[in-house]
Amino acid sequence: MSLFVWEPEGRPRGSVLLIQEIFGVGPYIKAVAERLAAAGYLVGAPDVFWRFAPNWQSEHTDAGLGASLEQVQQLDFPQAVGDCTAGLAELGKLSGSSKAPAVLGFCLGGTLAWGVAAAGQPSCCVSYYGSGVPDMIGMIEQVSCPTLFHFGNADAFIANTGVDAIAAAIAGRDGFILNVEDAGHAFDNHEAAMFWNESAAKAAWAKTMSFLTEHA
Repeated sequence: MSLFVWEPEGRPRGSVLLIQEIFGVGPYIKAVAERLAAAGYLVGAPDVFWRFAPNWQSEHTDAGLGASLEQVQQLDFPQAVGDCTAGLAELGKLSGSSKAPAVLGFCLGGTLAWGVAAAGQPSCCVSYYGSGVPDMIGMIEQVSCPTLFHFGNADAFIANTGVDAIAAAIAGRDGFILNVEDAGHAFDNHEAAMFWNESAAKAAWAKTMSFLTEHA
């Protein structure tokens, strides 16, 4: 499995495993990695589809979305969690730090990030609109790291009842934060005109950076 790496200038302040959307490690994920590296983090993005479509990238169009949805049907999810957890360990070695990397994922990656939080030992987890998270919230007993969830209240792919289930599960638990923006799905993705919501993206990113500064 390829692990694409971005290095900051100077000594890293921390490290972040960045998990892709279904569009692959393409322009959007690379731009996010560059944002994180500019903020001082060592970043590693695993090629999640490597077992059946190495280096997969698709355009952020309706056609690209359809092609990517076909690819994701081939994904063995538990195996992908294991692959990403291995990526977390490898990034930890590259960082040379005694502190484990954080994990941050978008869409499919948001669900995988939650799986890594349960299966591995990241320093913290940031999950952006992971559609599988509501059904996996029972794994919370296995998660010991601080976790920040981002969702949109107008997400056509994730019912608000699912977000409500997350809110109920984390109530009274230290270290878990739920942020809900006035937006739809994939609101951070500036490459996808059908999804991007600039104000929601900026607000959520500010919360993400504050969270990483505290925990990563």
